[in-house]
Amino acid sequence: MLTTDRASRPGGRTARVRSDVLAAVEAELAEHGYDGLTIDAVAARSGVHRTTVYRRWKTVAGLLVDLLQAGADDAWEPADTGSLEGDLVAVNREVHAALTARPSVTQAVIAASFRTPEAADALTQFWADRYERTAVVVRRAVERGEIPPDTDAHQLLLTATGPLYHQLVLLRRPMSRATADHHARVAAASAG
Repeated sequence: MLTTDRASRPGGRTARVRSDVLAAVEAELAEHGYDGLTIDAVAARSGVHRTTVYRRWKTVAGLLVDLLQAGADDAWEPADTGSLEGDLVAVNREVHAALTARPSVTQAVIAASFRTPEAADALTQFWADRYERTAVVVRRAVERGEIPPDTDAHQLLLTATGPLYHQLVLLRRPMSRATADHHARVAAASAG
């Protein structure tokens, strides 16, 4: 659920500069963590002059906040597989892929969000947006008659994805994709 799609953003030079800088932020953050994230490194990696980066983003925290806010601009939406179980499995596969990628931008962003209040707020807003977009999975299942109309979408999504974050991020233990699929299937069955 923590993915961005910068290619979908239209615009001229300003949009291209932002896209290049945010791609560099992702890469630097994933490779070096928040402590290794510098404006100079982002400028060098993005090919954008450091003065431009300083003027627009001012601080490393500003770069991280903009990276998270950019998630609201993307076109991401959950897959429509035709069933609640299939949709939840697809969501969990995306989450699993994001959390097990090496390096994992998702894990780096989560860790970095604890470093500044602005980044924490931006991550909270990012997750709220992602859960709101993912709620369509539950609405579709209600429309298909798979689950009751009063199903709490947020709770169902937490039931499906929560074990992945808990095991992979908090406990730092491996989890197979099959196990991630299993958690999605359990959540779907519990909703029915």
